[in-house]
Order: sequence, then C-alpha cells, then structure tokens
Amino acid sequence: MDTQRLIEIVTEEVLAALGQQGSLARCGCHNLLFECCPDRVRGVIQAGATRLGLHASGGPAGEVAAMIDHTLLRPDATRRDIEALCAEAGEFGFATVCVNPTWVSLAASLLRPRRVGVCSVVGFPLGATTPDVKQYEARRAIFDGATEIDMVINVGALKSSDLRLVEHDIEAVAGVCREAGVVTKVIIEAALLTDEEKVKACTLAKAAGADFVKTSTGFAKGGATVEDVALMRRVVGEDMGVKAAGGVRDFRDLQAMVAAGATRVGASAGVRIVREATGSPAPASPASGY
Repeated sequence: MDTQRLIEIVTEEVLAALGQQGSLARCGCHNLLFECCPDRVRGVIQAGATRLGLHASGGPAGEVAAMIDHTLLRPDATRRDIEALCAEAGEFGFATVCVNPTWVSLAASLLRPRRVGVCSVVGFPLGATTPDVKQYEARRAIFDGATEIDMVINVGALKSSDLRLVEHDIEAVAGVCREAGVVTKVIIEAALLTDEEKVKACTLAKAAGADFVKTSTGFAKGGATVEDVALMRRVVGEDMGVKAAGGVRDFRDLQAMVAAGATRVGASAGVRIVREATGSPAPASPASGY
C-alpha cells in the first residue's frame, strides 16, 4: 500500500473514531450493561460491537471459557507452573494457553489431545526488536506448536509517526502466520498511546492482515479498559477480533470487555472467571499473575 494513501486512511479513521468518543464516558457502575447504561451501550453497538451481551448476564461455562486465553507470562514461571496451567486449560476448555516461547513445545505436547490451542508472544513485552527478529521468533514458535501468535508492535516507531515501519513490523509476523494458518494478534500497548495513536495502530494492523488487535501486554503501566476496547472495535469493525488483556481479573471485568466489543480475553484468572460465571467462586487470587 502507498504510504501517503495509508496515512490518508489512518487520518479518516482517526477523525471518524474520535468524533464519537464522547459516548463512552464511564458511569458510576463501572460496567457497560444495557439495563444500567442504555445510552452508552447503544453507542457501542453503533460503533460496531458484534458480541454485545453474549455473556453479559452469565452463561454456560464452556462459552465463557472459550473466550479466554489462559495466560502465564511471568519470567519466573516454572515447568510445574506450565503443567498446571495446561491441566486447567484442558479441564475448563479455554481457547488457548498463552505462554512464553520457551514453553510452547511443552504446552503443545500436553494440550494436543485436549484440543486446546497454544498461544505464544513475539517481541514481548517491549516490541522493540526488529521485524526480521520478530518474524524468526514467530516461525520458531509455530514450529514448536503455537497455533496463535500475540506480537507487540514497535511502540516507539508508532509514536515517531513512522507508519511504514510499524506496518512492516506487523506484516513480518502476520505474513508468516497466514502461511502457516496461524492466528495473529497485534498488541498495541494502549496504555502508552494517545487515542489518535491507538486508531493508527489498529488501522495498520488491519492493513497488514492481522486477525486481532489486542490492548496490552499486562506489563506496561496499565491494562485493558472498556473505553480502549470500544475504540478499537470501532476502528476495526466486524472483520477483526479484539482481545482485552491485562487486569481482567473476574467475571464482572469480562462482562464489561465483551459488552465493549471484545471477542477474546487474556487473563491469568481464567479459572476464577469461569467459576464466577457459574456461581462457584474460585480461590481468592490467581497464581499466574498477568
């Protein structure tokens, strides 16, 4: 795509998205449910949310679990921790486990009989490596058994307005994933971006052919917010997934993210969320820390 045309498209998206931003002010309920905030929910529907209310009032545990990437990305995670994570994923039927590249082969071998996917991270958590390195990292994770790749964009390049580099950065990974039939999720690290930069990042991810945009690594100064998810959904429309990650710690959090337009949630508290969804609370604090 011509760089100038790309910039024009991004600018159009920015103006369209930010022009509706006023409808997303948070109310005292700290949620986004129609029975409480009909005007806010109506704005989200108009913005393009496609999964509104699917789990907003509870639902079968399998439906809730199927939205969750059961996540353990701590640097001090041990083999025993990963084995426990995979056992939980198999028991509850999570969409994937999300682990660092060093654990992909182990997780894939444990989960292959359970039909649970393995998600791994690339350029994580800073996004500051070069496109060719990210491409190799993605290839290796796929070789080891990853079925989904969550890559971190080059945040510094985006904030420097080097849109061509950011698009190339995403395409280097998305192209490899397309060849292998693997899902690509692009982490924009929303807590570090202005609203205009968030829209640019989402537009570039869409232009590069990624499957999802994702809010956060969980390692920056903030995680997923309802407002960011709604903005991201507005920009990418119905053609892409939106993953909320970082700080989604209970079923109430998941409800709010789904209402805002998220189709996948990354959380270390997956067991707690599923148990809360079925009225059976989990232990007080998750072990995996994301």
